[in-house]
Amino acid sequence: MKENPIIGIPAPRVEGEEKVSGRAIYAVDVVMPGMLWAKVLRSPIAHGRIKRIDARRAIAAPGVKAVITGEDLAGVKIGKKIIDMPLLAVDRVRFIGEKVAAVAAETPEAADEALERIEVEYEEWPAVCDPLEALKPSAPLVHPEVMHYAGLLHPLEKPSNLFVHLASKKGDIEDGFNHSDLIVENSFITPRVHQAYIEPHACVVQLKEDGGAEVWCSSKSPFSLRDQVARAFQLSPGKLVIHPSYIGGDFGGKGDSNDVALCYVLSRKSGRPVKMVMDYREEFLAGNPRHSSIIQCRTGVKRNGLVMAVHIRYVFDSGAYGAFRPQGFLVGARDAVGPYRISHVLVEEDYVYTNQVPCGYMRAPGHVQGHFAAESQMDLVAEALGMEPIELRKLNFMRDGDEMPTGETATYIRAEETLEKALVESHYRASKGKNVGRGCGVAQWMSKGGESYAFVTIGEDGSVTLSSAVLDVGPGAYTIMRQIVAEELKIPVDSIKVEMLDTTKVRTDSGVRGSSSTRVHGGAAYEAGSKAKEEILRLAAEFMRCAPDELILYDGGVIHGRMEKRMTFAEIARAKGSPIVAEGHYANMKEGPESSMVAQVAEVEVDPETGEISLTQLTTAHSVGTILNPITHQGQIDGGVVMGVGYGMMEEMVMEEGGKVATAHWGDYKIPTPMDIPPLKTVILPSTTGSGPYHSMSIGETALMPTAAAIANAVADAVGVRIRSLPITAEKVLRALRSRENGPL
Repeated sequence: MKENPIIGIPAPRVEGEEKVSGRAIYAVDVVMPGMLWAKVLRSPIAHGRIKRIDARRAIAAPGVKAVITGEDLAGVKIGKKIIDMPLLAVDRVRFIGEKVAAVAAETPEAADEALERIEVEYEEWPAVCDPLEALKPSAPLVHPEVMHYAGLLHPLEKPSNLFVHLASKKGDIEDGFNHSDLIVENSFITPRVHQAYIEPHACVVQLKEDGGAEVWCSSKSPFSLRDQVARAFQLSPGKLVIHPSYIGGDFGGKGDSNDVALCYVLSRKSGRPVKMVMDYREEFLAGNPRHSSIIQCRTGVKRNGLVMAVHIRYVFDSGAYGAFRPQGFLVGARDAVGPYRISHVLVEEDYVYTNQVPCGYMRAPGHVQGHFAAESQMDLVAEALGMEPIELRKLNFMRDGDEMPTGETATYIRAEETLEKALVESHYRASKGKNVGRGCGVAQWMSKGGESYAFVTIGEDGSVTLSSAVLDVGPGAYTIMRQIVAEELKIPVDSIKVEMLDTTKVRTDSGVRGSSSTRVHGGAAYEAGSKAKEEILRLAAEFMRCAPDELILYDGGVIHGRMEKRMTFAEIARAKGSPIVAEGHYANMKEGPESSMVAQVAEVEVDPETGEISLTQLTTAHSVGTILNPITHQGQIDGGVVMGVGYGMMEEMVMEEGGKVATAHWGDYKIPTPMDIPPLKTVILPSTTGSGPYHSMSIGETALMPTAAAIANAVADAVGVRIRSLPITAEKVLRALRSRENGPL
């Protein structure tokens, strides 16, 4: 009896037809009877006192049903971990774009008209927009009351713009430097960048009679959102029902709940459903972009290239608030030391308040900033030693069972093999033309954990339904989950229905995060499918009067080959007298133990007359486990590489003096187009190691982590100048070339 393959085939997307046909419902599509439109008035100054707000003319405007200011909210604050952001500014504003007042009206136009009628008088104060300046004792305090905020990661001795300081240590850093023959120090700078999702933030909130609410929103973490809003208003979380909606892109930016909380207040005041949709100017001015950073790297090595000590210090510009970080810090910063055996490591992270747009999570948070610095530093160390960069890396790579720089043990890591594959496929060692350069970068990713529930229901008509509260942000979580269930039940993938559940139907779900969907949500689906299989076999054995191990699943039924008996799923469920329901639960918050490796080689050609950089080829090699769906797997790689190219070569939220975002529309903020992307080559090193279902491994974030460093190293190889700040532009290269001509850099 030949079975059709399920795992490892390019199964079609579950939601594909709904999306291309326009039937898919996003939060922006939700319309309720009597619904009002919410708009917010935003601060035009970066720092100052609100002396007076007069909203009387707005309240009297045609179509306006509710107007609120910070004084109406009694200082309610919200945040994922650190609760420091008011729903509306109360006494002071802390960045250009901060919400000062909100209105709900019959139409968007009426809401805009009402905003024009609100009068606000400010007393402008000095703003601090440089994180290094913000660290000085003389700097204006962005949050004088910071010591009283809930969720701080550690106590503060006194009010300070430095509100999070973390240190990850291994060995004795000073001893490591003392035993080094050479110490290399460099600084690197990375900019703010926006997630650039297609769909802006949107939500609809309808108040319930019990004081709770029905919510539709573009959030990837419904349970986290529910808990944040409930905590802000001292509600029982169960009173808030978060309904599933499709999400038009996330990349880490769709997890906050501030607009939902604000619409809850407007709905409570007006007694009507309230909808809010940010426009893209607001997204740039007041979204939650990737943190900019200043990174200092100090590396101690022996003359033979053995790395003895690494000290990395980050200064992350948090912007005006820390509310957007789920853990209060960037989880990848400490991992950027790289896949190297190093006895003495110190990674310090400073998160600093400034009067600029608050920052949050973006794909590979902390990883991309850190790997740009650390992998650029590896080439600079090799240069100082007179050593080939590849050989320096290979000499120091970890092997299975080695202790990582952060202290964990990597049971499985394929650093050297992955890099060698990238080198061979990219023809790294081949001769090259004038002003052509090749550079490499490597990175590792420890699998992340989480918690999720999934249900498999087999109806009396034989139908199979997979249910879960996970929200797919685009990569195809339900597609993979459906393949897993189909594999366990030995039925066609497209015969399984998919149902997205609201927050009343499931105990909890950690949401889509950190390349964990296949491991966490797929793990829940695997357990549900496995339990459903066991129950089908148990029931069929009971009805056929045989042992379960005498039966096999095939084509929507159970077969006993020797007795030549068969029962369909429908017959088994009807004989049982009710549907068969199996619950799968995955709960593992630990990281690893395996490491997903990536190695990339960028090839560039640089015009020394203009500094223009042409990225002519990018090769990416990945150490992976079992690939469940080749199309979605490759999609993650290609998307990550393109995002890495944007981060390395063009993307930047330019901040004007005084804290204003200068690139506040798509005409100024550039992301890669097909014309910017060279031929992409992917090399896969498969294995049967991985903590996900069927030994699968993480893939969602690795492909963008070393890209910027590989490009920087390639530019240095091509024309001999080192660019230490992102993005790497023609202007920076030309300036460096001219500086070299006029003397040492």
